[in-house]
Amino acid sequence: MKKLMNLIKGEEGVTAIEYGLIAALIAVVIIAAVTAVGTSLNTTFTTVSGSLPTDS
Repeated sequence: MKKLMNLIKGEEGVTAIEYGLIAALIAVVIIAAVTAVGTSLNTTFTTVSGSLPTDS
């Protein structure tokens, strides 16, 4: 616990926390973008699949 407190108090600790927050923000943006693209692709494939003729 003492090491953690020293890390937070020191300048290196603050920098590490800032980099961690930036990495977390980037991860959230990537997840949101992949989800949006995935939903769009699912809609496109569903539309194409519905348009194809079925062989009976």
